[in-house]
Amino acid sequence: DEGASGPMGKGGEKGGEPGEPEAQVRFYTWEEIQKHTLRTDKWLVIERKVYNVTKWANRHPGGQRVISHCAGEDATDAFQAFHINPTLVQKFLKPLLIGELAPGEPSQDRDKNAQLVEDFRTLRKTAEDMNLFRANPLFFSLYLGHIIAMEVLAWLMVSYFGTGWITTLILACILTTSQAQAGWLQHDFGHLSVFKKSSWNHIVHKFVIGHLKGASANWWNHRHFQHHAKPNIFKKDPDVNMLHIFVLGDTQPVEYGKKKLKYLPYNHQHEYFFLIFPPLLIPVYFQIQIISTMIRRRFWADLAWAISYYMRYFITYIPFYGVLGSLSLLTFVRFLESHWFVWVTQMNHIPMEIDCEKHRDWLSSQVAATCNIEQSFFNDWFTGHLNFQIEHHLFPTMPRHNFWKVKPLVKSLCAKYGVQYEEKPLGKAFVDIVG
Repeated sequence: DEGASGPMGKGGEKGGEPGEPEAQVRFYTWEEIQKHTLRTDKWLVIERKVYNVTKWANRHPGGQRVISHCAGEDATDAFQAFHINPTLVQKFLKPLLIGELAPGEPSQDRDKNAQLVEDFRTLRKTAEDMNLFRANPLFFSLYLGHIIAMEVLAWLMVSYFGTGWITTLILACILTTSQAQAGWLQHDFGHLSVFKKSSWNHIVHKFVIGHLKGASANWWNHRHFQHHAKPNIFKKDPDVNMLHIFVLGDTQPVEYGKKKLKYLPYNHQHEYFFLIFPPLLIPVYFQIQIISTMIRRRFWADLAWAISYYMRYFITYIPFYGVLGSLSLLTFVRFLESHWFVWVTQMNHIPMEIDCEKHRDWLSSQVAATCNIEQSFFNDWFTGHLNFQIEHHLFPTMPRHNFWKVKPLVKSLCAKYGVQYEEKPLGKAFVDIVG
């Protein structure tokens, strides 16, 4: 293979009795691997093994983009972070194997700190030994229970008290709370952090995001996993891809200034943020994106689940509010939920470093783009444990009720290597978004 140096490029010999045909292993250098980052030609490395994922990318259950973002890199930590059953996934990897890193090559690409990477993997192993990746069924049962209880309470209220303004306003607040909490719960199943089997997580994920929220599991997976793989990295994280509305970070405004690109008056973006982002993200942007994605990408199962949500909602509320009234109530609930969702999801990332790809190790890249919010019972519930965003980003398949247990280990590792671990009060986090 072109670029693989000397006899290593031709393949080394492996095992076998004298006279038997020898199995050949191709060896590659990082220099060669880093050439394969194109849409039509993608290689990556997992535990020193080199895989050609070009054809597999389009079939990848997490979406083709997330796997493409790791092309030309050591993807070992990303691979471990996203898959709860590596043995099963190895079955799919085997046919993609094309060789190994040459013996003289470091395990990490681009001069990453090998000791930091090793220590992080040891920390992950410690968390596994402490059973921190094992979910508490009671926690998630009660969580689902309190969401369903709110839905029932809302219906009982309107049945008993009628459709007056005060009742309707309280009803809207209950439904908003139920929707927000269902949003945090679907996040748990989407990250495979509840059941031991991926398939069970996927099924319940479709129920929670589809039947309880009217959205698409596949749409969420393909978008959200990109964010996790490359948080706050331009052209890779869809959550910071807002070029027509906001310019984020320190480098993008300069770049835009040089190119004289201007879609909106960006020097006022901290003011028009309040008019555009919190009120419109869920009721307008996400709604259009979700419905068009389900139809365009033929996610028919997701569409069926979403329709079941709308049928249940309208059957419940049309008898009280009529068609137009029910539609207005739903839009108002989405409007309220959108504010809750935006402030909570942006507080951990927008105030942090937003920049181009720097090819850092897993720990450093996640912590640079992420901050925590102080722990309290209210903060845990209000944010769906996203106040432990650093721990969640390092270990996305860890059940959220265990984040507080792994937190001291993470802080200690960050301190050892001088990686800044940022934590702040909830109010300051909200102010920092505007800042």
